[in-house]
Amino acid sequence: MAQGQERVGAGRRDRPKQKEAHRLFWAALAAPGIIWLALLFVVPFYAILAIAGGQLDLFGVPIAVWNPLHWSSANYSAAWHDVAGSSAFVGPTILRTLVYVALASVISLLIAYPAAYFVARFAGRRKALFLILLIAPFWISYMMRMLAWIDLLQTNGYVNKTLSLLHLIGQPVNWLGGLGFTVVLGLVYGYIPYLILVLYAGLDRIDPALIEAGRDLGLGRVRTFVHVTLPLSRQAILTGMLITVLPMLGDYFTNQLLSGTPGTTMFGNVIDDQLSSSGGVLQGEGAVFSLLFLLVLIAPMIYYVVATNRSSRGAT
Repeated sequence: MAQGQERVGAGRRDRPKQKEAHRLFWAALAAPGIIWLALLFVVPFYAILAIAGGQLDLFGVPIAVWNPLHWSSANYSAAWHDVAGSSAFVGPTILRTLVYVALASVISLLIAYPAAYFVARFAGRRKALFLILLIAPFWISYMMRMLAWIDLLQTNGYVNKTLSLLHLIGQPVNWLGGLGFTVVLGLVYGYIPYLILVLYAGLDRIDPALIEAGRDLGLGRVRTFVHVTLPLSRQAILTGMLITVLPMLGDYFTNQLLSGTPGTTMFGNVIDDQLSSSGGVLQGEGAVFSLLFLLVLIAPMIYYVVATNRSSRGAT
């Protein structure tokens, strides 16, 4: 009897050591990746700070200042005047970007949720086939997919030909002539595959028994969806919107290909133009706008982390 008690006591004393060894093992396993990601973020981030706080030489080319004690606020002041000054041109661009992204995200959600819901609930034996079709866009580069849209939306493209055959338009529409509608649809087309996959993963994890329980309690199909399925998929919606909205905010390639006019310029185009300006004269302001963009992205990321922690606590 005494020997059994001693063994139990020894086992209890060994548990903290085992847990500590297990924790150290996984920490050591994750350390290389964490260090690599930290370097990929910290070093470029500090380089942007050095350029944003740097100065201009005699030829107007920005010089990176690596010592924080010698940083200047000249680029920050110039960037602020571009956003809110009397000659501001970035303010309307930021507002336009927010409108484009809001419209594109809502349209994407309205299209992606039914598609993901169908695959998760009603695909049956063809679920693997539909998943392959959903993943297929990732096999083609974003640039190639946008170039395909250019061919479709040209004046003599298939879109205008189809609309003309249906007698919906009297003459060809110049879709690539600076229409905000075209840019929004380009954003939807470019990023909706990410949203569909995330929504499918969330909807597929919902226990069918919970949905059946709602039906057994007398709820119709619509009320079951509203009161059971939709709340259970809230985390998937939040994750999918975060994954799609953040890259949409910094997108500049879609507007360049499908419009390229000042009337549809997005905030990403402003940063790209300044960072690639001739002689690098505007690179300092471009670095400041990159930091501003990072601050804008932090807010939804913090909200996502807080919402995820709340949902996980509620689940436990």
